[in-house]
Amino acid sequence: MGKTLLKTAALAAVAGALALGSVSDAEAQGRVKWKMQAAFASTLAHLGPAGQRIAEDITTMSDGKFQVKFFEPGALIPPLECFDAVSKGSVESCYTTPGYHTGKYPGLAFMTAVPFGPGLGEFLGWQWHGGGQEIASKIYAKHNLVSTPCGAIGPETSGWFKEPVASLEDLKGLKMRFFGLGAKVMTKIGVSTQLLAGADIYPALERGVIDATEFSMPNMDISLGFYQIAKNNYYPGWHQQVSIGEFLSNKEKHDKLSDTNKRIIEVGCKANMLTEYAETEAQNFGAMQKMKDEYGVTNRRWTDDQLAVFEKAWNEVVAEESAKDATFKEFAESYYAFRKGYKIWGEAQALKPTYLD
Repeated sequence: MGKTLLKTAALAAVAGALALGSVSDAEAQGRVKWKMQAAFASTLAHLGPAGQRIAEDITTMSDGKFQVKFFEPGALIPPLECFDAVSKGSVESCYTTPGYHTGKYPGLAFMTAVPFGPGLGEFLGWQWHGGGQEIASKIYAKHNLVSTPCGAIGPETSGWFKEPVASLEDLKGLKMRFFGLGAKVMTKIGVSTQLLAGADIYPALERGVIDATEFSMPNMDISLGFYQIAKNNYYPGWHQQVSIGEFLSNKEKHDKLSDTNKRIIEVGCKANMLTEYAETEAQNFGAMQKMKDEYGVTNRRWTDDQLAVFEKAWNEVVAEESAKDATFKEFAESYYAFRKGYKIWGEAQALKPTYLD
């Protein structure tokens, strides 16, 4: 065989190998399968179905080419250990909340719920378009992670107590499950707080490991049975007027996805947020009434003076945490700068709330 023919054959072989490699890559891309560990059980209203929904929607919208499988809390890893597990690639993804990562970065709590914060529209304005997600993405990228906002629920309640709280002095020394930045407020006024996953709260309350708890909203709390032990539920949820979930992905594996699959995650998560938020707003008043009528729960409201104490403590927390944590300060400055600007629009549209009897 002549040199020219050998050279032609060699080039053809290389081209064939490259073509085969491209086909193999394309085929591999077409058969993406991810495991998704959920932080919330499928049986838990709103949060559980939202995790199932995003896994199913990604699979369906990709026509089965990008399959995401939902796993119950603890099936693969403990619910509060998603950050490290996804970072290492032990699982490809988690459906969780940035509030579960605050032991590593307290400032990430801004990405899920902020005490005395705004409603969903203003919050997402800051998160999506005001710089919030950009700050968070820098943090996640350091740990080989991608966080996509992927769930939203409305205001929560701020505590289940066995006895009415006559004075905030009654809270001092109380052991209470509390979430996110609100926990720092409660700690400042004398409460001993700890973070527990949803499934662990009732047993802790029943055994006296904790004296009181907050978790979420009436339509979720009712399924967890807190009313069986604590009959006093307090409003408003000053610590969580809005709560945001996330689809947490391993960055290396996320970067290898096709542009189509990346967009499916993004669009699917936005749809998931709207659906979940609307559900919570539609169903909570019924659950609230049911607990009152059938289970003897007294729905109570903090006084304006008590709320002022919580807010003062929150402002102190912001100053203290900002002084000792650069990322917390970056989140806080961005968040409050946006709120200051938004005030022009917000006050122009504000109405005195009225409700029909």
